Amino acid sequence: MAYAQPPKKTGLPREVLKWLQSLDLSFSTKNVRRDFSNGYVVAEIFSLYYPEDFLMHSFNNGTSLPTKLSNWTRTERFLQKHSINLLKDVIDGTIHCKPGAAELILQEIYMALTNRRIKGPPNVELDFTDRSYQEQLPMVARSTASKAIKNNLRLTEVIAQPNITTNRKKVEAIIHMHLEQRATERLQDPKRFEVKPTLGEQAARMLQCSRQPEEHSESVGSRSTSKSCPSSIRSGSSVYFKEIEVRQNDRRSLVLN
Repeated sequence: MAYAQPPKKTGLPREVLKWLQSLDLSFSTKNVRRDFSNGYVVAEIFSLYYPEDFLMHSFNNGTSLPTKLSNWTRTERFLQKHSINLLKDVIDGTIHCKPGAAELILQEIYMALTNRRIKGPPNVELDFTDRSYQEQLPMVARSTASKAIKNNLRLTEVIAQPNITTNRKKVEAIIHMHLEQRATERLQDPKRFEVKPTLGEQAARMLQCSRQPEEHSESVGSRSTSKSCPSSIRSGSSVYFKEIEVRQNDRRSLVLN
């Protein structure tokens, strides 16, 4: 069985790639997600446009979490000073190598520095999970609940923010996403999961009873019958109901006896 492979392309628009290659950086960017996580390349890009504010000897091209946080903290101070808006969630996703975060932040930097707009549909929803990759895989190769937590919750996230409540909410969100995917799979292929209709679905009834007024006779000893539904009612599952008439004796006749 041939499984779908993750896309090898960077996901960047053509004009952004041309602009990035024309900057003549100190080293070429081969993996956008990995090379932009420590913030060194981002600082070097800004140093070409703002050489007085970015001194490259203050930035370290390392891979440790303290190095990443230190580089991005200096960059965020510059962004606040010059009113350049980059979402905090996108920056955190880039630090922790989330799928699509580095590509998105590079596009935002391109538009902020060149005052140009990128052609194509805008990214409305921020989704830095592996949902799109899991949907490309066959059902037998998709992640389990524990594997989904491992793929979408990085160790650096837990180290950077060791709050138990916050991490618990992240885990619950990942599990909820995983359960939604499983529910969709059961709807798409019910035979594989042996999904059987429930008793309520098998015996679904749509009763439409038409009530009729009771008819009373003038004489005291007459019997009264009331009909609430037709004699036979057919439901959606071919179930028939038969009316049972109950005759009640007169109380005066019981007393005389």
